[in-house]
Amino acid sequence: MEDVIRRTTKEDQKIARRSLRDFQLVSQSVKSSRKKGVKIKVYETGEFITIPKKALTLLSTILQNMAEGKTISIVPSSSELSTQQAADMLNVSRPHLVKLLEANKIPFKKVGSHRRVLLNDVIVYKEYLAKQREAQLDFLTNQAQDLNLGYE
Repeated sequence: MEDVIRRTTKEDQKIARRSLRDFQLVSQSVKSSRKKGVKIKVYETGEFITIPKKALTLLSTILQNMAEGKTISIVPSSSELSTQQAADMLNVSRPHLVKLLEANKIPFKKVGSHRRVLLNDVIVYKEYLAKQREAQLDFLTNQAQDLNLGYE
């Protein structure tokens, strides 16, 4: 996995904000088209480029995140991560991640003495954790309401 992460600059953020709404409107109108590709004109060169419709959706997501000032990183879902990279994605320590791997909570393979985790498996586990947290928060909220703890 190539780590090319550059922070979104304030100038990038301004440009993304200005273009986002127009881009989303154009993107919505193109979605109804039966064609698989979309032609984009590069103003500076006058050239037309055809890209897949899915790439247009991805560009919209990138612009949205840049407009919010977030750092963007695009990685193929079949990419393998080191234990440190996977731990960073989950916001846990590397030793904790290794415990999760050894407990078979997240699939992994060994390359020599190193563990490798598929990005997709980390994403699936992260989504699982989010669902678990949501369920626990719902339970606590309902319990607080039932006990009339003063939360309105």
